[in-house]
Amino acid sequence: MQLKQDLPESMRSFLLEKAAEYESLSFIADDPIAIPHRYSNPEDIEVAGFLTASLAWGNRKSILKSANALMGRMDHQPAEFLRDASPNELRDATTGFVHRTFQERDAALFFIALRGILKRYGRLENVFVEGHGLSQGTTVSPMAAAIGHFHQVFFNIAAEAGWPADRTRKHVAQPQKGSAAKRINMYTRWMVRPATRGVDFGIWKGLSPADLMIPLDVHTGNVARKLGLIDRKANDWQTVELMMHALRQVDPEDPVRMDFALFGLGAIEGF
Repeated sequence: MQLKQDLPESMRSFLLEKAAEYESLSFIADDPIAIPHRYSNPEDIEVAGFLTASLAWGNRKSILKSANALMGRMDHQPAEFLRDASPNELRDATTGFVHRTFQERDAALFFIALRGILKRYGRLENVFVEGHGLSQGTTVSPMAAAIGHFHQVFFNIAAEAGWPADRTRKHVAQPQKGSAAKRINMYTRWMVRPATRGVDFGIWKGLSPADLMIPLDVHTGNVARKLGLIDRKANDWQTVELMMHALRQVDPEDPVRMDFALFGLGAIEGF
């Protein structure tokens, strides 16, 4: 993996300026993060955020519509519903649900797995923190280890309840298999980054913003290449690692806030 050279000070200043410009309350309205922002209970925020992020591909209006419908199936009390509902009630609540390739069977498995995690770990955060610690003494980055561990726990719990992963496995990323893990990196950004500017939540205290990884997709990747942050063409985990080398030069304590800069430049300014 070949790293780019150090960023010039002018690029650092530019990205910091753009990040500050676009990390604002106006960002929320049309973004999937609007769904977990409806809740005040951290447990609801955590569950709603994960489910919404898992649906976050395609048209934004479609994402918001589907995520809102899924919250409605849980009576807009996602954590309480998942904890208290019986397996049959969980399955009934997902009957007929479809969002692009995320279908009824996928939703049912997600509900079963999340219910099991809440009962066994208390919070989703605890699974990620446990996985993060597994990176010590290895060459695997902390967030790659955390996400990989979450994937394993998620599908192991579902399998114990009689729901083998099958086709649903593709809906939870595995960085060790090369996935850029865009949706789950976005989710961890929501949960971990400080709520100072009112966009992200900062409710997970067991992970540091310094460990977060950029939610890389076609748009942020293209902007990053135009800016010279990366030159690798593939949008995979190796490219995520390369981009983080550049972004940590901008802000080593909170590098993923540059996600706002890259998003604003691409989606709003048409850079």
